[in-house]
Amino acid sequence: MSGKTVLIVDDEPAIREMIAVALEMADYHCMEAADAREAHALIIDKQPDIILLDWMLPGTSGIELARRLKKEETTADVPIIMLTAKVEEDNKIRGLEVGADDYITKPFSPRELVARLKAVLRRATPPGIDSPIEVDGLILDPSSHRVTANDTSLNIGPTEYRLLQFFMTHQERVYTRSQLLDQVWGGNVYVEERTVDVHIRRLRKALGEQHDYLIQTVRGAGYRFSTQPA
Repeated sequence: MSGKTVLIVDDEPAIREMIAVALEMADYHCMEAADAREAHALIIDKQPDIILLDWMLPGTSGIELARRLKKEETTADVPIIMLTAKVEEDNKIRGLEVGADDYITKPFSPRELVARLKAVLRRATPPGIDSPIEVDGLILDPSSHRVTANDTSLNIGPTEYRLLQFFMTHQERVYTRSQLLDQVWGGNVYVEERTVDVHIRRLRKALGEQHDYLIQTVRGAGYRFSTQPA
């Protein structure tokens, strides 16, 4: 995990410095930006492995920058951890809705931050399958990291891709939210179970009307991937 580059986006120099010191001690390279414009230029130019993004920034907010990054093809796969002093549930969900991979509330300890960072970076494509899987015209190809539906390429975020890959290789079985968190996010990740619902919604939307039926909600239990009627 060492040698990864982290972009720290926060308008407070003292916070950027505190984070940079902690991360450099853990063997990460750090870049810093004080606002969204500077951050966007660095992301395009230097392509960091992960972004720590403050919610409240002067000018364009962190949430707006996150939304923009997730919409652009070249930056859509870069993991984002939102940093914020806001603790309300709504903001947490909003952060996840625009595509943030995790969420950490100030004040936080450097140790907790490093643990979260490692967990997000560790969520690579699960091992075990390298040949394409096809279900009812929906094809997931791990070698190209692409999903197509009847020869049309689908725009699927990195977390939704991992979720779909897990489902397509574990069909017809019901998984609880907690099991999905373990399998797709990794067992020691600080993510709430409601996060699963957010990503399931986004995955269904990405699959479109033609294939959203494959992901079934099983009341009181969790979710199942199945070609059979629910």
